[in-house]
Amino acid sequence: MKTATPASIGKVWLVGAGPGDADLLTLKAARLVGEADVVVYDNLVGGDVLKLARPDCQLIYAGKKAANHTLPQPEINDLLIDLARLGKTVVRLKGGDPFIFGRGGEEMAALRAAGIEVGVVPGVTAAAGCAAAAGFPLTHRHHAQSAVFVTGHRQHGGEIIDWPALSRTGQTLVFYMGIARAPEIATELIAHGVPGDMPAAVIRHGTLPDQQILITTLAALTPDLATSGIRPPALIIVGRTVALSPLWEG
Repeated sequence: MKTATPASIGKVWLVGAGPGDADLLTLKAARLVGEADVVVYDNLVGGDVLKLARPDCQLIYAGKKAANHTLPQPEINDLLIDLARLGKTVVRLKGGDPFIFGRGGEEMAALRAAGIEVGVVPGVTAAAGCAAAAGFPLTHRHHAQSAVFVTGHRQHGGEIIDWPALSRTGQTLVFYMGIARAPEIATELIAHGVPGDMPAAVIRHGTLPDQQILITTLAALTPDLATSGIRPPALIIVGRTVALSPLWEG
């Protein structure tokens, strides 16, 4: 790509698009999407959010699904750098919050190393949005004094999950991108002392009209999920607060 002079180098905004419902976008995020020359957006960004872009805005899809990346992360980093060097105002639009399992930290580091100015706009993370859509809180003074966010994807298949730490009482566990590992999650948590009757939820497209919500128990998670028709991407939430959902029948 042609590069611009330093005086005309643009800026990249890492913007959280929220959990899907465009009404949950922050005012600043909506304004920046409407002002951008280029929007580079992810798979989980709601279509109504993209409608906020101006007619002449360039929309570039850079979505990722399990084992299917439209653009590998290094290429996304290079794309953002090249666009900024062309003097463009770029919005890197990410589902949820850019800094919660969104690789926003990696992109920020690459942009800064290239001398590109970076701004960050937080968004409603999927954990908060999906739990609210299902009618239960992530924390509650009588049930969960902490919430733990865990990625369901393995980095090169080699990371070690601290199952004993995740099995402590008084917390809500939120597994992002964890559908493929649901049997492992249930088996390991129960093996490390979490009761089988612990409430659990699986939520797909939370906050959107086509959202799917499964409320079950940890012991029944795998068989219930298999018959639910819920496919990735979806969140798995485990903890006593799930029982506060009006859908809980335990």
